[in-house]
Amino acid sequence: MIQFDHIKKSFWTRDGPKYVARDISIVFPSGKSVGLLGRNGAGKSTLMQMIGGTVKPDKGTIHIKGSMSWPVGFAGSFHGDLTGEQNSRFIARVYGVDTDELLDFVEDFAELGAHFYLPVRSYSSGMKSRLAFGISIGIPFDTYLVDEVTSVGDAAFRKKSRLVFEERMRGAGAVVVSHAMTDMRQLCDAGAVLEDGILTYYDDIEEAIAQHQENMGATD
Repeated sequence: MIQFDHIKKSFWTRDGPKYVARDISIVFPSGKSVGLLGRNGAGKSTLMQMIGGTVKPDKGTIHIKGSMSWPVGFAGSFHGDLTGEQNSRFIARVYGVDTDELLDFVEDFAELGAHFYLPVRSYSSGMKSRLAFGISIGIPFDTYLVDEVTSVGDAAFRKKSRLVFEERMRGAGAVVVSHAMTDMRQLCDAGAVLEDGILTYYDDIEEAIAQHQENMGATD
C-alpha cells in the first residue's frame, strides 16, 4: 500500500511555480499494479522519486506498507570500481536476501558473461542497465517502481525482461511509468493520472487511459 497524505511539491521556474503535487491525498492499494499517466513534464518521475524516498515533498507524508524497490533498472548507485558480482553481493546484504541465490539469478539473467566479474566502470550503458534490471527484479519486493520496463537491451532481452516482470507481478504490486499504452494495458490493472498537480486514481486501467487521452486531446 502507498498512501499519500496531503503531499505538496513544486519547483520555481522563470514563469512561476511548477506544481507536481498541489495537495494529494490518495491510496494505491496493496497488490495493485498502477499505471502512472500524465503528459510530458507533469512530474511523473518526481512523483516516483518521492515514492522511492529519493526526493522529499515540500509538505505531507507518503506512507509505505511492505518493501519497496528502487526504480527498476536504475544503475546510478553502482560503485564503479566494484565488479558486477561485488555490487550484486553488496545489494543482497543491504536488503537481507540470500546472496548466492541473487548472484546466480543476476549472472544468468543479465547475460554479461565474463564482464560480470569486471569493474562496472568498464561497462557500456546497456550492460549497466541489464545488471541493474537483473538485481532489481531478482529481489522479491512487495512493490516495484518501474520506468519503461521494456526499454533495456535488444528485442530478445526485452521479451525476457517482460516475462520475468509479469511473473513477479503475480505476487507483488507496482507503480509503472510508460509512454506505451500497450505496456500499460498488459502490465497494469489500475491507473492514476497526474494533471496540473492533481492525482486521480482509477480502479480500471482503461478508465485511466481514457482520461489521460482526453487530457492530451487524443482518442483511442
